Amino acid sequence: MTRTDAVPPVDTSRPHPARVYDWWLGGKDNYPVDEELARQILAADETAVRGARANRRFMHRAVRTVAEAGVRQFLDIGTGIPTEPNLHQVAQGVAAGSRVVYADNDPIVLRHAEALLHGSAEGRTDYVHADARDPETILRLAGGSLDLGRPVALSLVALTHYLDDDAYGLVKRYVDALAPGSHLILSQVTPDLNPEAVAKAAALFARGGTPFFPRALAEFARFFDGLELLGPGVIPVTGWRPEAEDVAAQAEGIVPVYAGVARKP
Repeated sequence: MTRTDAVPPVDTSRPHPARVYDWWLGGKDNYPVDEELARQILAADETAVRGARANRRFMHRAVRTVAEAGVRQFLDIGTGIPTEPNLHQVAQGVAAGSRVVYADNDPIVLRHAEALLHGSAEGRTDYVHADARDPETILRLAGGSLDLGRPVALSLVALTHYLDDDAYGLVKRYVDALAPGSHLILSQVTPDLNPEAVAKAAALFARGGTPFFPRALAEFARFFDGLELLGPGVIPVTGWRPEAEDVAAQAEGIVPVYAGVARKP
C-alpha cells in the first residue's frame, strides 16, 4: 500500500537531487534540467559518479549488517528512484519477514512505488510520499507498517547534506521516536577530502535551487551523539566494512563521503 498526504505535480523546471542522483547511476528517470546539473557537477567534481555508486554499495553493506544483527524493520528516508537491488531486497534477502517503508518527496519516486513494493511474500514493503523535514507525518504513516515500539533501522543515506543546521535536531527527532536497539545508517558528502571540487559542486547545487551542506568529520560525527557506533566508526564510505568490489573501487580515487552506522542503546 502506498501511503501519502497531498502529492504535488512533477516540477520539471528545476533539478531534483533524486533525479540528479539517478542520472549519475545511469538511470533514465530524469529530465534535461537534472541531466544538465548532473553534468555540470561531474565536470566540477569528477568523484560524483563513483560517490553515488559507493553510497549504494554502503547502503547494501549497512543494511545486511543491521539485518544480520536481528533488526527486522527498516525506514528509508530520501529513497530516491529505485535502483536494484533496493533496500528491501537486501533486508529480505537476510530475513524474508523484514518490513520496509520507503519515504521520499519526489513525485517521480511515487510513480515507481509499485515497483518498490514488490518484496517477499513473508515481509512487507510500503511507501510514504512525504518530506524528510516532516518527521511527524513520516512516522505516523510509516506506523501503519512498522511497529515503532520495536527496533527500526533508520536509513538516511546521502540525505543530510541537503539539510541545513536544523538537520541535527531533525535526525534527533527521528531517533528519539525509535525504540532502543534501533540503528541509524548515515552517509554524507564532506569537504575534508576534496575541498575545492566539493565547494564547486555545492555552489552548483545551490544555483540550481538545492541548498547543499557538506560537513567535516566532527560535524558529521555529531549526528551520532548518544548512540553506539558500530566498528569501524565514522570513516570514508568506501572503507566502511568494504567488500571486494569496494576495495577495487578504492583504486579509482577518493570519494569525499563519510559513512557510519550506530545503535540506539
